[in-house]
Formats: sequence, C-alpha cells, structure tokens
Amino acid sequence: MNGTSTALIVVGLFLLGGIISFAKQQMPKGLIVLLSIGAAMCLFAGVLRLEVWN
Repeated sequence: MNGTSTALIVVGLFLLGGIISFAKQQMPKGLIVLLSIGAAMCLFAGVLRLEVWN
C-alpha cells in the first residue's frame, strides 16, 4: 500500500462521513449526490492503486 492509495482511501472515507453528516442535517439532495460521486471516485481510485491488482 503506497502513500497515494492510502491518501485517496482516507479522503474517500472522509467524504463518506460528510455524506452521513449532510444527510442528517437535511442538506440539499444535489449536494449529497455530488459528495457521493466524489467519495465513490476517491475510494475506487484508491482501491485500484493498491498493489494487489498487479
């Protein structure tokens, strides 16, 4: 696990926590969807960069 994949996974998990927080605060759905897309992309990129797939 290198630094880039770790950073991407940590940022994705941080954004996932933001999604949960924004949903509890009844924020606009568009903002939650945008945050969800960003979190999914970060987590997906972090997992793909792991050395397991080589």
